[in-house]
Amino acid sequence: MDSPTSQVSLALDLCCYVNATRHIQVARIVDIANWSFERVVFPGQRLLFEAPQNAHLEIHTGAIASAILTDTIPCESLKVRTSATIAR
Repeated sequence: MDSPTSQVSLALDLCCYVNATRHIQVARIVDIANWSFERVVFPGQRLLFEAPQNAHLEIHTGAIASAILTDTIPCESLKVRTSATIAR
């Protein structure tokens, strides 16, 4: 029988995103409850990160104050390998 304090396992994938533009971008994951991820990605930079399998990476391009959402990528398509399972 599960108790209210039982932990839930969350599978994480190792993912890779490359900023192939000449602009600074901000990469965010905002569609997973209790999960926070935001990184600045410089032109030509390769970003390795762990994310839940069903997450989506948002790419914002432009000035920080006026960045525009330019892409939303399923993390499944950026997966390098399944890396870990964490308890939440």
